[in-house]
Amino acid sequence: MKKILLNLSLLILLISCKGNQKEEADLLVFNANVYTVDKDFSKISAFVVKDGKFVATGTKEQLSEKYNAAEKLDAGGKSIYPGFIDAHAHYYNLGLQQQKVDLTGTKSFREVVARISEFQKEHNTGFITGRGWDQNDWEVKEFPNKDTLDRLFPETPIAVTRIDGHALLANQAALDKAGITVDTKFEGGDIEQKNGKLTGIIVDNPMMLIEKAEPEADIKTNTEALLAAQEICLSYGLTTVDDAGIDKEIIDLMDSLQKQEELKIRIYAMISNTPENLDHYLSQGPYKTDRLNVRSVKFYGDGALGSRGAALKEEYSDRHGHFGALLSPISEFKKTAERIAKTEFQLNTHAIGDSANFVVLKTYDSLLKSNQNRRWRVEHSQVIDSADFHYFSKNIIPSVQPTHATSDMYWAEDRLGKERLKGAYAYKRLLDQAGLVALGTDFPVEKVSPFLTFYAAVARQDTDNFPEGGFMKDQALSREETLKGMTIWAAYSNFEEEEKGSIEPGKFADFIILDQDIMEIQEDEIPAVKVLKTFVGGEEVYTASKE
Repeated sequence: MKKILLNLSLLILLISCKGNQKEEADLLVFNANVYTVDKDFSKISAFVVKDGKFVATGTKEQLSEKYNAAEKLDAGGKSIYPGFIDAHAHYYNLGLQQQKVDLTGTKSFREVVARISEFQKEHNTGFITGRGWDQNDWEVKEFPNKDTLDRLFPETPIAVTRIDGHALLANQAALDKAGITVDTKFEGGDIEQKNGKLTGIIVDNPMMLIEKAEPEADIKTNTEALLAAQEICLSYGLTTVDDAGIDKEIIDLMDSLQKQEELKIRIYAMISNTPENLDHYLSQGPYKTDRLNVRSVKFYGDGALGSRGAALKEEYSDRHGHFGALLSPISEFKKTAERIAKTEFQLNTHAIGDSANFVVLKTYDSLLKSNQNRRWRVEHSQVIDSADFHYFSKNIIPSVQPTHATSDMYWAEDRLGKERLKGAYAYKRLLDQAGLVALGTDFPVEKVSPFLTFYAAVARQDTDNFPEGGFMKDQALSREETLKGMTIWAAYSNFEEEEKGSIEPGKFADFIILDQDIMEIQEDEIPAVKVLKTFVGGEEVYTASKE
């Protein structure tokens, strides 16, 4: 009897001990102001991470009872958000830009020339390239010409791209190297001439002739570019970036660097619409890892508004008889869209002008009526005719960049006129129609900072608080809508809402800690917010300097 009682006692004790045994975990984060961005937009104070994913949320007390975490992080009351997703950017180009002359912020063509000269003194390169000039920021708001560059650099080819990537200035040495003359044939864009002579300005499609003449980047250059871009993006709390238009060679390099654990950031890769890329990927099908998702095609519908390349239904208000242009015939776009519709791939089309947007929206609508989960995207959705807003939905998604509104607002009415402007940069109207908007920056066209995105979306002002009351303030987004656009809605637009975009059990532990609460501080304080820490898959990949 005593033996039976003893065995029973031991069994009860064993069961009791097993019941009190805690689960092992990697990280417990507590004492935090956590915006989960779940369906209820709820807030919590603690969460647990294991094997790169969130496994539980709640309070420190609740989670400590159940989990034994190898590491504990006291957030000190700071605000934590899901890792930001930039739904439209040019990640690879950002990295390459770090190796070229930076012309952003130049206030005159004289300053452009000065920066080129300083760059060449330091680097002495055989072909000078760069990006960032914008004639709309100069006192003389006209395209420059190549004369000064021809005089200063008669032997060295120079090709410097406008901020939007849709126009460039080339000197004669670069034009000669590319074989461009006054007789060069082209479609979709412009090789500008005045008085029968080349000015050096090339817009949209013919730019490819210059790009083909530039020295090809090697693996070392491309690797350095991808890693440099990563350093910048992680410092701003970006844990996923949608790279809008890259080739197989770069995608393969990204995959290799991620497998080697050198590239930590997650990439949603939109493949460039070239015959080679389409033939390869459409036959192979989507490619997906935890860090790389290749399941979309990027198509360019038209050019940019700043260089008057955006395709409009009516002529530009500041240039009689000029309508901009589609970069490909409508028949080619429809043929490509039909081909992609027969696959699992998403189609993401650049459309700025109301004419380009109409062509894209009408084509999407005709192909997607029978399939309501294709989530094709209209990249920029910048100028929309009032009659065309109804096409947008959760299946035809507006992917917009709020800082475009605050960059263009100084001259947009000149280009479009007062009436047509009402349908431009209309983010609130797009949200109301579609039920979501995916937010991005289009960097390096705009600055990388997602805090400028957030500020532009909610305040509709530049960092000098201009204009008073905000630009088309009725089209501003709320802070909650903006945060969703940078997290869960962006994830949805990538078919990734089940694995990222919110802090919930089962999702990747991508999160950031900020020095201020962007949901509560004054609007004009948002641009100065800093990232203290960035985590990808529970791994701390960026920590701010304490200087």
